[in-house]
Formats: sequence, structure tokens, C-alpha cells
Amino acid sequence: MRRAIGRRIRVVLSYAVLTATAAVVVFPLYYAVATSLLSPVEASSYPPRLVPLQPRFQNFAQAMRQAPLARYLFNSVVQSSLVTVGQLATASLAAFAFAFLTFRGRHLLFLVFLSTMMIPWEATIIPNYLLVRSIGWSDSFAGLTVPFVATAFGTFLLRQFFLSIPRDLYDAATIDGCGNFRFLTTIALPLARPALGTLAVYSFLQTYNQYLWPLLITSNPAMRTVQIGIAVLRDEERFALNIVMAGVVIVLLPTFLLFMLGNRQLIRGLTAGAFK
Repeated sequence: MRRAIGRRIRVVLSYAVLTATAAVVVFPLYYAVATSLLSPVEASSYPPRLVPLQPRFQNFAQAMRQAPLARYLFNSVVQSSLVTVGQLATASLAAFAFAFLTFRGRHLLFLVFLSTMMIPWEATIIPNYLLVRSIGWSDSFAGLTVPFVATAFGTFLLRQFFLSIPRDLYDAATIDGCGNFRFLTTIALPLARPALGTLAVYSFLQTYNQYLWPLLITSNPAMRTVQIGIAVLRDEERFALNIVMAGVVIVLLPTFLLFMLGNRQLIRGLTAGAFK
């Protein structure tokens, strides 16, 4: 009887802790959405209101007029999509080579490849900027995307998943005349869909949230991205918090859509072998 009561108390405490943690995580999002619907008087009131009495959906239209958020969204989505496709392609090829092909120095080369993850991005941003500017890629999608189409993390992630594929399967396919590229595209990649989904979501969100690199290599407003757009909107509407939050909510929509579409693949990739 005491054990049953103790078990129930632990379950109740666990749910209470989880509920409190979820509330802390969700509250910033709720605050942004609620503030984006406030009227100017409500947004400037103190203490701040957490529930709009008369939701003002026209705040979103006003935010779109104050800054070209549609253009910024287009640039960010194109940039993030190109980087995601590039990382999936390069990481798949490199991971396949490190997992299945046999060549001298493979393990040493892989360790050197992984060691690049230890180099902070801030240490390479100036050389990358000078290179991109020297070849005339400033204010272009090439300059926004090419420096990020290869990733050691993605290669490591896919290699670990490829290693879970039985080696006998590769040997049998090779004996039957299946080439490396055909094996990769018809057998390995379909089996690695959870890992590919995880890498796709991760690379898209990481690129979408970039601020410093787009700010550095773009000076044309038509090539700016959403993170810079929010900063512009904040500077122009510093006293209109509801308008700024409306812009933030608009910018958040693609990431929520991506998370809803890739949620299942992301969880499967994290739990079904990607990090074994």
C-alpha cells in the first residue's frame, strides 16, 4: 500500500515538473503571439497585458508594410533550402565513402575531418568573407549558401547511420554488379531517411537563424534575410512592441511549419540509430 502511494506521488511530482517546464518553454512563444495582437495602448501599458482584449490582426499587415518581410522571408527560405540540399548531398557522399569504401588513411582522414568541428565559425568568417568578396559573390545567393554546403557534423551523423547497415548487404550488392552510386541512391539513402530528415531540419533551422554572415556580405536591401529584417523593424518601430512582435511571429511561421512536417523524422533520427 505504501509503495503504491509512493509511486503515485512520484508520478504526480513528475507530471508537475514536466508541466512547469513546458510552461516555461512555451511562455516566450505565447507572449510573442499575445503581444502581436495587442492594440498600441495595451502594448504600452504597465504592467504588460498577457491577454489581448480585442485582437488586432491588422498588426501583421502593418509589420509587412513597415519592412519588406515577404522579400526577407523569400531570401531566407531560398538560402536555407539551398544549404539544406547542399549539405544532404555532400554529407551523403562523404559519409558513404567513410563508411563503405576502403582506402589508405581513411580513419586518419576522418579524424582530421571531424577535427574541423572544433574550429569556431568566428575564426573563419574573415577569410571566408575576403574570399567571397574577391570572387564577386557579395549580395548573391552563392555567397549566402556556398560556404555552408559542406558540414562535418552531417557527415558524421550519416556515417554513423550507414555503419548500422550490414556490410554483407553492400558486398552482396557489389557482387551482383551494383555500383557505389547506385547502392547509395537505391539502398543506403532510403534506409537512412530518419538521419537525412534530422540533418535537413537541423541545417535548415541553423541557416534560417543566421544573422552575422548575411549582415556581413549583403548590403543590398533586396538580399537581406529575415533576421536582419527583424532588426530593421525593431529599429524603426522601437516604441511599437506589438508591431515588432507581429513581425517576429511572421518570421517564426516557416520554422513552425518545418518542425510540424519534420517532427516525426526528427524524433526517429534521434532515437532510431543516428546517435548510437
